[in-house]
Amino acid sequence: MIKMAKLQDTLDKMFGQLNIAQTQLPEYFETGLNPSKRLRPYQEECMKYFLTYMNPDKNFYGKQRSPHLLFHMATGSGKTMMMALAMLYLYERGYRNFLFFVSSNNIVEKTRDNFLNSSSSKYLFAPILTIEGRKVEVKEVKNFQGTDSDSINLCLTTIQGLHADLTAEKENAVTYEDFTAEPVVLIADEAHHLNAETKAANKRSKKEAEYVQNWERTITNIFQRDNGKLPNILLEFTATMDLADQAIAQKYDDKIIFDYTLKRFREDGYSKEVETFVTDLDELDRALQAMILSQYKRKVFVKLGQDIKPVIMLKSKSIKDNKANYEAFKERVATLKLADISNIRARAKEDLLAAFNYFQSNGVTDENLILELQNDFSEKRLLLVDGKTITPEKQRLLNSLEDASNGIRAIFAVDMLNEGWDVLNLYDIVRLYDTRDANGGKPGKTTMQEAQLIGRGARYMPFRDPSDDSLAIDKRKYDCDVANPCRVVEKLHYHSAHNPRYIQELRNALIQTGIMAEHHVQINLFMKDDFKKSRLYTKGIVFVNERKKVAEMEDDGTLGKSILDKIFTVKMPTGKMSTGIIFGDNASAEELTSLTIPQFDFLRIGSHVVRSAMNRFSTYTYEVLHELYPSLKSCAEFVASDNYLAKLQVKVIGKYASLAEYGQADKLYIAKELLRQLEPLLRTRGKTYRGTKTFLPLPFNKQFRDNIILKVNVSGGEKEFGHSQKNPANIDYTLDLFEKDWYAYNDNFGTSEEKALVKYIDGIMPKLKEKYDEIYLVRNEKDVCIYSFDEGGAFEPDYILFLRIKGDDAKYDNLQIFIEPKGNQLLLKDKWKEKFLLQIQQMADVHWITKADSFNVWGLPFYNEEREAAFNTDFKEAVIDFGALKTKNKAWKILKENSISPSCRFTRFLPLYSIQAACGYFDEYEEPEAEGWVDVSSLPFTPNREMFVVHAKGNSMLPKIKDGDLCVFERYHGGSREGEIVLSQVNEYYEEYGGKYTIKKFHSEKFVNEEGVEVHSKIELQPLNKDGFQTIEIPEDNEAKIATIGVLKYIIR
Repeated sequence: MIKMAKLQDTLDKMFGQLNIAQTQLPEYFETGLNPSKRLRPYQEECMKYFLTYMNPDKNFYGKQRSPHLLFHMATGSGKTMMMALAMLYLYERGYRNFLFFVSSNNIVEKTRDNFLNSSSSKYLFAPILTIEGRKVEVKEVKNFQGTDSDSINLCLTTIQGLHADLTAEKENAVTYEDFTAEPVVLIADEAHHLNAETKAANKRSKKEAEYVQNWERTITNIFQRDNGKLPNILLEFTATMDLADQAIAQKYDDKIIFDYTLKRFREDGYSKEVETFVTDLDELDRALQAMILSQYKRKVFVKLGQDIKPVIMLKSKSIKDNKANYEAFKERVATLKLADISNIRARAKEDLLAAFNYFQSNGVTDENLILELQNDFSEKRLLLVDGKTITPEKQRLLNSLEDASNGIRAIFAVDMLNEGWDVLNLYDIVRLYDTRDANGGKPGKTTMQEAQLIGRGARYMPFRDPSDDSLAIDKRKYDCDVANPCRVVEKLHYHSAHNPRYIQELRNALIQTGIMAEHHVQINLFMKDDFKKSRLYTKGIVFVNERKKVAEMEDDGTLGKSILDKIFTVKMPTGKMSTGIIFGDNASAEELTSLTIPQFDFLRIGSHVVRSAMNRFSTYTYEVLHELYPSLKSCAEFVASDNYLAKLQVKVIGKYASLAEYGQADKLYIAKELLRQLEPLLRTRGKTYRGTKTFLPLPFNKQFRDNIILKVNVSGGEKEFGHSQKNPANIDYTLDLFEKDWYAYNDNFGTSEEKALVKYIDGIMPKLKEKYDEIYLVRNEKDVCIYSFDEGGAFEPDYILFLRIKGDDAKYDNLQIFIEPKGNQLLLKDKWKEKFLLQIQQMADVHWITKADSFNVWGLPFYNEEREAAFNTDFKEAVIDFGALKTKNKAWKILKENSISPSCRFTRFLPLYSIQAACGYFDEYEEPEAEGWVDVSSLPFTPNREMFVVHAKGNSMLPKIKDGDLCVFERYHGGSREGEIVLSQVNEYYEEYGGKYTIKKFHSEKFVNEEGVEVHSKIELQPLNKDGFQTIEIPEDNEAKIATIGVLKYIIR
């Protein structure tokens, strides 16, 4: 039999990865979640596959009418979040009843916190949940009889309890009739437990054999019930499906909608690093060792300004041993002696040695340490859990360990926490026994369970490093800085007895599950002594931009041009309904005749109606609005001001032709629907970032480390990564970089693409040395971070090329060029980075000129070995021909108007005007004759009818704008101009343009007058070149005598 590809691969083949990646996620995937929750890239990818499959317009052979899908995702990767989003989406598709089932009661309790307990820190949904304008509640129900048709009705149970309810009649219990009246979505967590029947009989455990009639068959019976409406859906979620079992693999090979392995989870940086801590100490001394290390981690968190409490788990072999270990631990803590601490210190190494060094350097004596341990690990901060002692209060404490109010520091357990335990601040696991159950050298069942528990504890605890805002909160931060002492809080330590055979078996199990790399090497990169004597290292600078909130950059006292120009369309409910099925033929819909009210000002609805509608949303409180728009004075201003809601344009499609015919309830619906459409636009403006166009200088030798220790995984799929370029896996990349005076560091241990780039630079070096006085290629190991202009995405280009050449004017031109090698598999995913690199040369604003130097910051397209010829063309034009570009502008194709079809105007071509004509056009609104049309189709922006091109003249805006450059402007409609380069008309004569016109940087200062209105106290038009060019100051009383015609969008050289 031919084995089918997993469903995810089938979708790739049928619809293409690019098309799937471009799938638009619903707005409620953002607004419907708790504001503290944000989707990670792989979670967005997961949902895009799910939406692609569920799309009724995307059909293929083998697609199921009743979907049965498996989300095979690593422990800690957010499977519960995926369940929540699937519920929201399926609610929109018409589903109301959701049956959630698992294998144990403790997971049910944890899930209640996720879906139903809005006071829990782990609650997933927004405080006010709306889906397509409808307020939705999530309700827990015992069965699906008489459920609320407007709510998400959620029944939580165990597989065993579900089977019992269905086979023995009980009052208020679920019955099979519940699944024939209405469609149901079945959601199975830890779904590997569902396959007792699928497993071959000789592979079933005794316990699994008992469940053959219970688990799998019960779910199958429910799933296959026909309700005559929408098909039932079965969604399974697990991290540990036994796909090595042939029968299980065959069952799921066409059902795996998304496969995100623990190995990929770790490589993406979302887990702690796992280190085994092996000693020949007895059980209680191993526990003491873990306590000392945990206390050190807590102090590191305090140093980082984080209130995070590391937790220890102490694992016993049996319930009896667990109780005994708990009592012995209490006694040991209460009677700690100085000799106990000294005994641990004498054996300390690596992180434990760093802990003792930290205590000593910060004045923590052994006596103080004992007092701290006796307080932090006193009986009230310990938790003993097992199947016999678990209580609701203990369950609550287990599910809230990250909360500041939860003081638990150590947990004693056996196997109860192996599944369904979501904990982020577990930093140490102590194995309080020394047995092994290997079979033929392979890890046994116990060892595999221990490996899975370690994987559960390896979930990353998000935190912010205040010293570097560019570092991600929810990912490892110090992989490229092994010597950083903060790296200890990104590790999970597993404390075990010294048993080499067991440790090897555990290591094999950890590698098999993916939580540990098969082979790591430590690499030492250092800057060469000769380079450290260079001008670049001793006196040079590197330019970087900053990331700022959009609101900080753009709050101009309005909603913003894009929102104010938008026409909102509201479709009134018709009261008619049609039903179809997701995967059948499209049902014929009745043609409805609708009337449209022409667009009108939103405030015509009535301010009281608008305020009533605002009260339905958490976003429209003054606290939230003021955070998004700092200059907003009140909610009343938000409603009544033309700069906010009052003048928003709304068009209504419904049964009436005028607004007056609609009643108050209808008007309230219109207001709520417009506010619903507006909400994500407000959130985007307030919560996303953009990179500033201004690049600021930083001292080179303060920004780049001269000695870097790296710990890299050399067992991945990239054959070159971790290998020296002096002795690469592929001899074609061989290069002794220690002997190359232009390479700053001693070696290159990067990927094949990185090594190919360095070889390319080496090959072109003779031409570079003919032209430039100084040439240095510097590897960027997360020392320099820049932020994209569009979304503020953090980007650390792999290489920066620094060049220096003496110009004709006796000044030195300094070029800083960002270069990013990129493998084929990442070209599409990281396309935004390439776009940003190409924008830098045109949009970066470098505010740094000295009498001896000018500076340019550029970016190049991705380097890819297969596309080297194209890269070479761009490199030659930007770098080799730099001198020619300085004296002769690149010819740009300009066509006459009669050779341009009307459809290409303002879509592919923009008009070229004289600067006088442009100013006259937008001042008097009389369209001038264009001097020609410029082809802008290859440039990284989307043209529109508000854009035009003018020739720049003179040198006042050097180095950004050179004499003769073509400047693309967009007509100014209002809003903040601060820091922008603008085309202005003023009441003074400027020789550069032969009239009252100028291109300058806009700067203003404001104050609030006695009437509470914000007005300008100063306006300046500033040249970038301070050498002989003066700032134009517009007096306060002459503000009306300046007209901003356009804002610079792009420069064509």
